[in-house]
Amino acid sequence: MADNPWLSIDTATLPAERARQLRQAWERFVGDGDLEAVRMPIAHSWQRSHAAGVDPSASRVAPVITDGEETSARWDVHPLAAVAPLIRSCLGPVAEESENLIVVSDASGLLLWVEGRPRTRLDAADAMNFTEGAAWGEQDAGTNAVGTALAVDHAVQVFAAEHFNEVVQQWTCAAAPVHDPDTDAQLGVIDLTGRMGTVHPHSLACAIATAQAVEAHLRIAMIERDNRLRSQHADRLAAGGRRALVTPTGRVIAGDADGWTGAARLILPPGGGELTLPSGVPAFAEAVGHDEAFVVRPVDAGHATARRPVLKLCMLGRDHADVTLDGRPVHLGRRHAEMLALLTTRRDGMGTEELAADLYGDAGQPVTVRVQMHRLRKVLGRYIDTDPYRLAMDVESDVARIAGLLARGAVREAAEAYSGPLLPHSEAPGVVREREELDRWLRQAVMTAEDDDALWAWAQSPSGNDDLPAWKRLLGRLAFEDPRRSLAAAHLGNLRRLHG
Repeated sequence: MADNPWLSIDTATLPAERARQLRQAWERFVGDGDLEAVRMPIAHSWQRSHAAGVDPSASRVAPVITDGEETSARWDVHPLAAVAPLIRSCLGPVAEESENLIVVSDASGLLLWVEGRPRTRLDAADAMNFTEGAAWGEQDAGTNAVGTALAVDHAVQVFAAEHFNEVVQQWTCAAAPVHDPDTDAQLGVIDLTGRMGTVHPHSLACAIATAQAVEAHLRIAMIERDNRLRSQHADRLAAGGRRALVTPTGRVIAGDADGWTGAARLILPPGGGELTLPSGVPAFAEAVGHDEAFVVRPVDAGHATARRPVLKLCMLGRDHADVTLDGRPVHLGRRHAEMLALLTTRRDGMGTEELAADLYGDAGQPVTVRVQMHRLRKVLGRYIDTDPYRLAMDVESDVARIAGLLARGAVREAAEAYSGPLLPHSEAPGVVREREELDRWLRQAVMTAEDDDALWAWAQSPSGNDDLPAWKRLLGRLAFEDPRRSLAAAHLGNLRRLHG
């Protein structure tokens, strides 16, 4: 047996002999809980698997929880999808020679990408549901390299009867976790899986080396992105007074040479807005670009930066926007609310013809927009620039908050904060576009989040109330003892009758 506790086997050990020893150890654990002959990472994993209620002798393992279309959609937007060619170039020759599968999972253990010889893929899928869309976290499938690497945040090899479930014991796997270079959060694992006879110590080394190469690639990409943001927004940083450029994850990347923010990473309000810095300085975070970064400025009188008024907009689920300017209520008609909704989504400004098309469609006339804008500026003061039209004030909106939460992956919080579509009865083409885009984003997030509470919150919203697929998914996920299940069943029945 290898001296390395994360390695299943060394080159001096016969796989068949080691497999017999492990089978005896597994039977002793299943029979009376004996862990004496089991290496520490596997022993701890068996205990976790047992505590999670995984059946060690079940005929099937690893439930398939997403269909092909949904799994493909998740893989398309996953950070590791962009480095699939790198993973393939690192592991392809080894996998081909040893008839192993190359596998990538997300941070929950859901398999997103499986590549290898068709016969091996088919055998793995038939024998143990080892296929895209299957959940291989320890709580779902027991001890295995994918789930155990995630559970302990360490590369590990699992061989034969080290797998907690008996169905998997004809296989061997080696996996290494991959981390986000920005937040250090787990992105998923890279895994090599093959039949038991293909076991070799180098499998773990290959998985580790590939994970390290991927993390290095992501780190370089992050540095390049930081440099681009610094260059792109240099004028904003040089506009006068203290300003810091901050990534959406809160990492300060420019403008804090003297440490005035009080920390190298800030907690920003979703979508931007007012905050108090760790240094105690009141500040405002303004989203720039397509929410790709934030410019943070102090707003108190003790700093040189000229204070800008704060416009707060609540436009979700209501036809008449709730608007305040520095805490003072402002009463606006629907057309002016539509104009503000559009300008908040286009922080770099909109030309007269563009705004006319987004408000009135093909029939829009620039002169009409100029008249409406003149009236709006009389209400809000001089804080709307012209040529192009742009809000020259700090803006907080419920739309930006939902988008910010979704960008952070806070799906449940976004669904619970979502009070309905943007200006729901507006027929302005630009508003319709923004409304549908936000709805699609939120719906896709809750349908793929594996979070019952997020799905429930969406189903209760005006947009989700008649969403038949969402209610079907909700009913299938809620436990029988969940009091919400009977309501879901009744509502689903009504929807089915309405939809024929």
